[in-house]
Amino acid sequence: MSEAYDLYQQGRRHLRSGMAAQATVALEKAKKLEPDKASIREALGIAYFRITRWAAAEAEFRKVLELSPVDDYAHYALGRTLQKQGRGAEASRYLKLARCLRPRSPGDGLGP
Repeated sequence: MSEAYDLYQQGRRHLRSGMAAQATVALEKAKKLEPDKASIREALGIAYFRITRWAAAEAEFRKVLELSPVDDYAHYALGRTLQKQGRGAEASRYLKLARCLRPRSPGDGLGP
């Protein structure tokens, strides 16, 4: 496997273990190796969201949408991130798009 993949997997393990801050270290390294990999960007966005780094999470989810404009989860995650920043009107656009693209169950993966 590639180094980027190994780092991505390490970051995902940290996320599953509730260690979002540690996940960012591995995922940032993976992003440097594979900057156009949507899966890495999404996982990094989730990690940033969980440690309340809203602007960084927003940037990652926007990049995922640039790479994959119909990614329903990225629309949802960006909407939630915008809500956390008090930008409800802007957030509603992305949340509506997410619902139209694919309804989600309550478990969104972002955490509290």
